[in-house]
Amino acid sequence: MTQLDVVYRYSTPPSEAAALAIGRVREVYGVRSVSFDETETTIRVEYDATRLNEATIHQLLRRAGLDLTERLKLFSDPPPPPDPAAAGQPQSK
Repeated sequence: MTQLDVVYRYSTPPSEAAALAIGRVREVYGVRSVSFDETETTIRVEYDATRLNEATIHQLLRRAGLDLTERLKLFSDPPPPPDPAAAGQPQSK
């Protein structure tokens, strides 16, 4: 099993019907947990990547009625390696 998390920002709080539908998303085989952060207006879904993929999770949440606006990165990209020419080091040929 490969556990992954995906975090989305949503624009409006879910309606009662959407909240019930999101509750049913928890029952999908491969979804491990669903949690809201109301102060950050985000939803985090932990899922089994051997059963589901991120596109499927996105579709499940949209079909449940949640207005997703963006997918958030859980970590930042590493900085690019330093340029040897800019550091004054001779370039190898």
